[in-house]
Amino acid sequence: MAVKTEKELGESLRALWLKVVAAIELRNFGYAVSLLQEILKQEPEFLTGRELLRRAEVTKSKSAKKSFFNISTAPIGVMKAQREIKKDPKRAIEMLEEVLEGEPYNRQANLLLKEAAVAAGWSEIGVFALKTLLEENPRDAKVLNELGRLYHDLGDHESEVEIYNQLTAINPFDAQSLRLGKDASARASMKRGGWTQAESYRDLIKDKGEAISLEQQSRIRLTGEALDRQIAETYARHQAEPENLDFARRLGALSEQKEDLESAIRWYQYSADLAKGADTGLLRKISDLKIKCLEREIAAHEEFLSTYSARDEGYAEKSEQLRAAKVSRAEILIADAQERVARNPTDLQLRFELGDNLFNAGRFREAVPELQRARQNPHARLKAMNVLGCCYGKLGMLDLAMKQLEEASRELVSMDEMKKEIVYNLALIYERMSDVEKALACMKQIYEVDYGYRDVAQRVESSYGRNFSGS
Repeated sequence: MAVKTEKELGESLRALWLKVVAAIELRNFGYAVSLLQEILKQEPEFLTGRELLRRAEVTKSKSAKKSFFNISTAPIGVMKAQREIKKDPKRAIEMLEEVLEGEPYNRQANLLLKEAAVAAGWSEIGVFALKTLLEENPRDAKVLNELGRLYHDLGDHESEVEIYNQLTAINPFDAQSLRLGKDASARASMKRGGWTQAESYRDLIKDKGEAISLEQQSRIRLTGEALDRQIAETYARHQAEPENLDFARRLGALSEQKEDLESAIRWYQYSADLAKGADTGLLRKISDLKIKCLEREIAAHEEFLSTYSARDEGYAEKSEQLRAAKVSRAEILIADAQERVARNPTDLQLRFELGDNLFNAGRFREAVPELQRARQNPHARLKAMNVLGCCYGKLGMLDLAMKQLEEASRELVSMDEMKKEIVYNLALIYERMSDVEKALACMKQIYEVDYGYRDVAQRVESSYGRNFSGS
């Protein structure tokens, strides 16, 4: 299945999509749901639309009043759709969406949606259906196994590895998940290295003895003299064949094991140049190691500054070095995010990551448009609204910050970690607006469920002895 994006919608459907986004912003979820269902009838492969439909249904169902006399009609709808799957799986998907409108987390409906989607050749919709169930119960082993198999069929071995890691975290004695996870990891490595066309990776190395040596090295985490010996041996091979990507990559991995991060970065960069930038895994590794180097530098500067005062010699210089290291880290993260957005400009999750990194770098005006676009992604929506509210606050637009954070808070029913952060940030905005009563009410909401969250306890308890005051 080739998932369709917003840009691929026809003119009439794009107009409907804009109405959907406006309806979501106005919290008119019923209208948004009806529009999205119409869009999906005409473009069932528009996955972002289906994701936003489910998010709207979930939010709507959470805010709806529960009646003791409500009787679910979902089992009837599921039975009808099940009879339709073999004849017309696409029609079955439409029928199941009608069931999920009222019960978005219905287990049988989502499992059947996955089955119908696979039968229709739309496996990504099947992935989405299983992920919906995992939102409600992330430890559902049956659903995780189904998702692992589906990722395997799609050839998404990186995601397959993540699923089996989750299963082994739930049950460390699950031998089958351990085995499947190792197999998936091997397939992911072969895919990253461009080895999928060979019968085995040994066929890519002329000297089979050399291949076996590399294989044995990869299974052992070397230390001390053994590690130095392998570096020297691999470097000699590299000198004989400087264009051999495997040797260069191996030198990067060995340098990383030795914690010689600067050498590891140089070897991975050499490998990336040999691959002509085609191996995104190498580019990501280089970026990660550069950030790791900077984080070590930042930690060393912070440790120094924590033990000295501003009057001590070298304090000002270390402070400036710390600031420069933090700026360098932020710029690497931003450049990485910008590059990924340029490669896939319609990916709203990447837009959120770019906006979040720009915010952390203090580039608030640049962050705003990225975060505004990211709100359209149902999975990133609340995180984007939270950071966007903080951006407005940093820019002094307190009324816009308040509106954004209030709306985000209303969309979450339970006081989970996300809502705590949103409500805390909202309290700080109320405080800056001199609305002491609302600021304290927010802090009390958090205090009732998590006494140890940030400085909430001190703020709430001090309010009973004297007027509430912020930091």
